[in-house]
Amino acid sequence: MIIIGGGLAGLACGIALSGAHLSIPLKTLIVDAGPPLETRDLERDSRGTAITRSSRVMLEAIGVWDKLAAQTQSFNSIVVTDSRDNDRKRPALLNFLSTLDGTGPSAWMVENPVLMQAIIASVQTTPNLTVVTDTTVDEYQFTSAQAKITTSSGKQFSAPLIIAADGRSSRARLRAGIEVVNWDYGQSGIALTVAHEKPHNGCAEEHFREAGPFAILPLPGNRSSIVWTEKTRDAEQLMALSQSGFLSELKTRFGDHLGEVELASAYASWPLKLQIAKSFSAQRLALVGDAAHIIHPIAGLGFNLGLRDIAALTQCIIEQVHLGLDHGGPVSLANYEKWRRADTIMVAAACDGLNRLFSNASLPTTALRQAGLKLVDQIPPLKGFFMDAASGLAGEQPKLMKGEAV
Repeated sequence: MIIIGGGLAGLACGIALSGAHLSIPLKTLIVDAGPPLETRDLERDSRGTAITRSSRVMLEAIGVWDKLAAQTQSFNSIVVTDSRDNDRKRPALLNFLSTLDGTGPSAWMVENPVLMQAIIASVQTTPNLTVVTDTTVDEYQFTSAQAKITTSSGKQFSAPLIIAADGRSSRARLRAGIEVVNWDYGQSGIALTVAHEKPHNGCAEEHFREAGPFAILPLPGNRSSIVWTEKTRDAEQLMALSQSGFLSELKTRFGDHLGEVELASAYASWPLKLQIAKSFSAQRLALVGDAAHIIHPIAGLGFNLGLRDIAALTQCIIEQVHLGLDHGGPVSLANYEKWRRADTIMVAAACDGLNRLFSNASLPTTALRQAGLKLVDQIPPLKGFFMDAASGLAGEQPKLMKGEAV
């Protein structure tokens, strides 16, 4: 196998395809344009990632979870509010206990540098996996028999399948002629870590606002990861403020329920868009992660969708290997396409709909969504449905996400 891209998705895919957890580990090559793994400046990434329950099971199966578990924070509860920024009291319209079904938390929060360090450590101990860095792909060839790449160093590599994990502007996807459906939300996301005076007790908060959601997601200690959505114009103005000015604006959104708040990391902003590839595969090519889909961060499911891609693709490939058939051929790819694209579209549509519903200040819409949230809060089966979605348990689960042998 050849994987293009050495970010979180590409490295996790390499471990999934090559690790000892598989009945038949596959020899895999990762080609990445970035610097060597051991020299990367991981601390520049101010984002955090919510790991759903099913994603944790997969990370346990491929040997990554034990390297990061001590630096994660479980979601012990989830609170949803619908209020204005300056409201001193923000009554909860929806409360979830993560132990609703008695099986433990729905998700765990981890800082991206910690997650990447754990994945890199696993890559370095996976014997069937090779990573080539500081290298771009100059040429792709997809034939009925194999896929071949020519790198910037002049070397050629061939394999039954190329897996594109090279991000939203995937060159492999473009080379294969796969088009995307996309639109811009006119919003930008802002990510950072804050420290606060009072303990969060593992409570994840989602405050819905006219400009977009403001999420306070618990990290170890008295710290939280912030995922803050604003109209793009307003986000640009916020990013241009002095650090003290930025903190002042942050506090109006954060509230005072956790006491004094201070910045605990750098902060960064990026434009929000929805983008889904019209196909997740082509001849001798499969797309995973951001190369296949980008969704609104309102539910924090982006990385988890990428892991589900990887788990499903691994299963489709290994099933063909067991049969002695072409594991990079049309059967594997058709099974992967059928499995993942429909699921992704449903999740993307749900996140898109939530963002449109809650980023709306009209009185009728506000009243409707508040009534709807209160109704969900009072009906256990509905709450269970939403918890399954938040835990990554909805839909058909790949074996790796159930802890089963592949």
